[in-house]
Amino acid sequence: MTMFLNRRTALLAGAASLALPQAWAQGTYPSRAIQLIHGFGAGGNADVVARLVGQKLQDALKQPVVIDIKSGAGGSIATNYVAKSAPDGYNLVMLTGAHTVSAALKKSLPYDPVKDFSFISTVSSFPFVVAVRAEHPAKTLADLIALAKKDPGKITFTSVGVGSTQHMVGELLGSAANVELLHVPYRGGGAPVQAVIAGDVDILTDTLTVATPHLKSGRLRALGVTSAAAWPSIPDVPPVSSTLLGFEVRSWLGIAAAAGTPAPVVQKLTAAVHQALQDTTLQKSLAAAGSAASPCTPDEFRTMVQNEIARWHTVITKVGIPLQA
Repeated sequence: MTMFLNRRTALLAGAASLALPQAWAQGTYPSRAIQLIHGFGAGGNADVVARLVGQKLQDALKQPVVIDIKSGAGGSIATNYVAKSAPDGYNLVMLTGAHTVSAALKKSLPYDPVKDFSFISTVSSFPFVVAVRAEHPAKTLADLIALAKKDPGKITFTSVGVGSTQHMVGELLGSAANVELLHVPYRGGGAPVQAVIAGDVDILTDTLTVATPHLKSGRLRALGVTSAAAWPSIPDVPPVSSTLLGFEVRSWLGIAAAAGTPAPVVQKLTAAVHQALQDTTLQKSLAAAGSAASPCTPDEFRTMVQNEIARWHTVITKVGIPLQA
């Protein structure tokens, strides 16, 4: 099973040269603080990356960028808040791969996942890690699969919520291995990893941002990474595809505003994001968090979202995951 997001890292060079008008008809933008909102818990991948990028956006935009958490519903609460906000560029949302998963998995959403947004730019792309607590009897992914086959439905995996990309990774893992895994969702942030460390849940399927500190401390053992090849920050961890042929999942983070945001504001925000992602310190920070800087144009972002919704819908149908109310 392959899910892969190709990002354009070539845009890192010269991205800040987008033509910008000197002013916008309703005044110079920005003239006050900007909120960058995400829908997941503190300490999670969205939170860490939002804070890293927000610091650099402040420098580029010459205004404070305040990180605001509105967690719950797989990120949909935050997304809906921005979709319904004034289209003035002062409320931005850090979208995650869950945006497209929710669109494919939910019977209905309070917003249109494409039409209700002015897409700015993707920020980063990244794989997921499959890990267990250090004391877990599974030493390899093959061991874990064998345990799951021995006791169908007894081996559990966690995520930051139903409909999150982490949820889909776990479902895909079970499907690819032809085993039954039980999903135990949490609200988000660091709760899933703590549940695995405590022994309440068997498997963590999460980002390297969340997992790496616990891998380094020895509290977690990585069994595989979902990139096609070994990931630079954890080179000794084998790709899941070495056990389950063709298995690959990479996801993304990106920034959007409400639909109808004036084009000059979208252009200025896009240029600011691209400028931030050219910063070598930020690139290193993202790499340390298990991500790769991946800017794109607003049109490319919109097209990617449309394509990913279609892809996840195909996967959900094939795996047989029931649609959520």
